[in-house]
Amino acid sequence: MTSSVQPRTTSAYYVQAILSFALAGSGLAIGIAYLPVSAWVRAFLALGALYTVTSAFTLAKVIRDRQQEGEVVNRVDQARLEKLLAEHDPFRVES
Repeated sequence: MTSSVQPRTTSAYYVQAILSFALAGSGLAIGIAYLPVSAWVRAFLALGALYTVTSAFTLAKVIRDRQQEGEVVNRVDQARLEKLLAEHDPFRVES
């Protein structure tokens, strides 16, 4: 009665997400590199962009971990309920 976890994304969606991230990151890097400002300002913007990207990855991982933890708890609760229902005999007479 248990079902296996099915992947929710297709490979095309996965490739699209990777290409979108690569395009956005390279566009940002090129934009920072060609800004008509001093090297210090470019370095500050590059570090800010790097911090934003790593923070986004961390946030995505935390959200994914929390969702997976909830799925595991739900599966454990479902298994306990199935065990209780399997052991329950409504016609058993207590002696």
